[in-house]
Amino acid sequence: MPHYLRPIALADSPQSEEGEALRLAGGLVYASRFALIERAGGRVTARERYSLPELRAALPDLPEAVRDQFDNLQRVHAPLQCGARTIRLDQPQVMGILNVTPDSFSDGGHFMDRPEVANEHAAAMLEAGAALIDVGGESTRPGAAAVWEGDELKRVIPAVERLAASGAAISIDTRRPAVMEAALAAGAHIINDVSALRHDPRSLAFAAGTGAPVVLMHAPGEGEDLHDGAVYADVVLDVFDWLAARRDAALAAGIARDRIVLDPGIGFGKSVAENLALINALPLFHALGQPLLLGASRKRMVGALSNEAPAHQRLGGSLALAVKGMDAGVQLLRVHDVPETVQAARVWRGLRDAALTDFSQLA
Repeated sequence: MPHYLRPIALADSPQSEEGEALRLAGGLVYASRFALIERAGGRVTARERYSLPELRAALPDLPEAVRDQFDNLQRVHAPLQCGARTIRLDQPQVMGILNVTPDSFSDGGHFMDRPEVANEHAAAMLEAGAALIDVGGESTRPGAAAVWEGDELKRVIPAVERLAASGAAISIDTRRPAVMEAALAAGAHIINDVSALRHDPRSLAFAAGTGAPVVLMHAPGEGEDLHDGAVYADVVLDVFDWLAARRDAALAAGIARDRIVLDPGIGFGKSVAENLALINALPLFHALGQPLLLGASRKRMVGALSNEAPAHQRLGGSLALAVKGMDAGVQLLRVHDVPETVQAARVWRGLRDAALTDFSQLA
């Protein structure tokens, strides 16, 4: 029977819990209480709650999978090395989005065939504090038409080359090995695949051979439509199991563990309620033992919760979701609004530092 160890009470600092709090993923978030969930046949059959001392005392008698998840929750992640740039994973980092597409849901066409505008936007994101830039040449919104590989290459490679010349850390948002190969040759450092290296049977072996870090995102669709076929018994636990399987497939293919980042795929084949459940459960995903990426910026759920606000008017909701991700210990935040998110992250970091140095909590 599968088991899941979910942090259910988070603390700003260990001293606020008199040392009885677990540091999650080597970051600035601490967990003091945990739920051990068991399920069979897709249904939750048991749920027990533990304080950290209670959990530590019970661990020897719990299944090996639970002990592994406990170790994973506190796994410290090495930085991502992107050329001359080092991206530390002990605090939230902002990934700026650069879409060179005609039909992306938020900024489709704005940077397409306008290299000077794209350059200015990328430079502004880097100056504002983006740790890296994610370049994509194919819209993955629901109903978007598939893009011919040649068109995708024409869109993304010039953008990658310009960014590489500036010394930026770059991820390539693609599900095609030929685009991955050309982008890495042009100066990209990270493969960000929304199909989790499933779209092309050559992708796993290719990614393993490059040694590049990979982002594996959950999406239910098997073919061109990544949103298709979404049926969940429990969206949180189903996505957890799916990401665990993709992590294991990547490891079996030869991708090093410290090169794998996981993304729960907010908005891909999920309802508003399912997206909200996943975001509330983000601390659980540290039990997979990998750094986490959250891509919730300007997503449909923000509009659904704010009188159908159009994509360009979803800043407030996007920031709320980004801060929720920071509170959960997520390492990478993929966003459109870089200056505002970086400012939020810096204030968040200041609050965490203040909590860590507030020893009056020990009195």
